[in-house]
Amino acid sequence: MSRVCQLTGKRVMVGNNVSHSNQKTKRKFYPNLVKKKFFLPEEKEFITLRVSTSALRTINKNGITACVKEARAKGYLK
Repeated sequence: MSRVCQLTGKRVMVGNNVSHSNQKTKRKFYPNLVKKKFFLPEEKEFITLRVSTSALRTINKNGITACVKEARAKGYLK
């Protein structure tokens, strides 16, 4: 399973480790993902999503139905 948020589409970023002597080696920045189960009242069922913690804040602010609808429109969620 890939490390991608199912609501926001956040992915792994690539950057550099920089040492004290300013040598650069490649590294990855992983999104902070958690598995969470949500209840969708319109569909009367639970849905398990792998979402970033920033997406959890967005769900708390806008509601799960609005977030799922937007993610389906953007193609992040089926």
